[in-house]
Amino acid sequence: MASSRKSLPADSAVAVVNAALAAALAEHEGQNARVAVALSGGLDSMVLLDAAAVFAARQPIALSAIHIHHGLSPNADRWAEFCAMQCAARGVPLTVHPLQLRRERGRSLEAIARAARYDRLLAADVDVIALAHHADDQAETVLLQLLRGAGPQGLAAMPAFRSGRPALLRPLLDLTRVTLATYATARAVAWIDDESNADRRHARNFIRHQVAPLLAAHFAGYPATLVRAARHQAEAALLADELAAIDAAGVADGGGLERVRLAALSPARARNLLRWFLRSEGLQPPSEARLAEMIKQFIGAGGDAQVRIAQGSAEIGRHRGRIAVHAPAAAPFERVWEGESEVQLPGGVLAFAHAQGAGLAAAKLERARVTLRSRRGGERIRLAANRPTHAVKKLLQDARVPAWERASLPLIWCGDELAAVPGIGVALAFQAAPDEAGWTVDWRSEGPGRGRVHAD
Repeated sequence: MASSRKSLPADSAVAVVNAALAAALAEHEGQNARVAVALSGGLDSMVLLDAAAVFAARQPIALSAIHIHHGLSPNADRWAEFCAMQCAARGVPLTVHPLQLRRERGRSLEAIARAARYDRLLAADVDVIALAHHADDQAETVLLQLLRGAGPQGLAAMPAFRSGRPALLRPLLDLTRVTLATYATARAVAWIDDESNADRRHARNFIRHQVAPLLAAHFAGYPATLVRAARHQAEAALLADELAAIDAAGVADGGGLERVRLAALSPARARNLLRWFLRSEGLQPPSEARLAEMIKQFIGAGGDAQVRIAQGSAEIGRHRGRIAVHAPAAAPFERVWEGESEVQLPGGVLAFAHAQGAGLAAAKLERARVTLRSRRGGERIRLAANRPTHAVKKLLQDARVPAWERASLPLIWCGDELAAVPGIGVALAFQAAPDEAGWTVDWRSEGPGRGRVHAD
């Protein structure tokens, strides 16, 4: 349980912080673990660095620190220098990662910086990243999520531990900011203040400076009660995920989610299953209204109707009764092939490999310019002497290639003749004879829900 806002005696604060760190590492990481402290230079991360250095002096862990240089403040260089000095004083190796941030439409610079910071931290070659979030941070996160109308996943706020390599560990999540400040005073820990933390235009800072003090004054259990509420919501979210996994059994795999299962479930379970499925595909959770519209389209649209819904950088479509997440179809393209073994195209990579008696006849490709281009409609190809000429669209449909993959699939042309369609085959006129040098083609599509097709 999170500690009271009442300040602990100095020696007790030091003991509590040290015990919280030791317990967290003992529970989640073994001996000789490589632990990196995410170090901003502020009070919280400096307390964590100091406690971790004390712990490392008597326990076999490989301790280091990582400072993310966002470059957003005129003081950013000074903060990096401060972190370097503090780490050197404690004998802790420090890595500084400068970021080059670019504004994106629809996203705040703070959100971009936060995402870039976690990307860098998660790329570190360590076993665990130790983060200095504490109980006040957790309570603020719960309040922010409440005001956004979040469900259990959001109200669970920040997990104390998230598995992975590296794992994310928040050993101070049950301790208040007051306790950390008392530790810093007792241990003579220096820190820097980020001026942006005083800017009350940001929602978190407004809650921190305007709302939280009122809550603490009127509710003796704050922030511990909200930390406890977050744990309850985390359990509820876990149970919802376990129910979704039961509902998905046998109907969800790499090819998508069967729409008939959604239709068979109660509305609440259908929404829960679709949220779980989208999250498992790496997508951000949709709003309540957008989720309802997705359910309506996936269940209500006719069996042959095409459904395409944009969600973040991906799209969600329906193909042969299954709901699938995929990359958006590539824009029309055309590219000259100059003999490369691999060609990067908008929807993936087209690979060529030398072969004998298989694939495209190499000699025939030398007679005219070879181009790789997307479908324009109306293409036809003859694949065997005993078979008629077929529409490429029909062949792709028969091969059960989804519409979004058909739009990105490169066709191989030699002059004005269609020579091959990856995944379908090589035109009869361009097939290599048994004793003839040839090229086999391998199309590796990129993005969610995509795979590999061949033309041999």
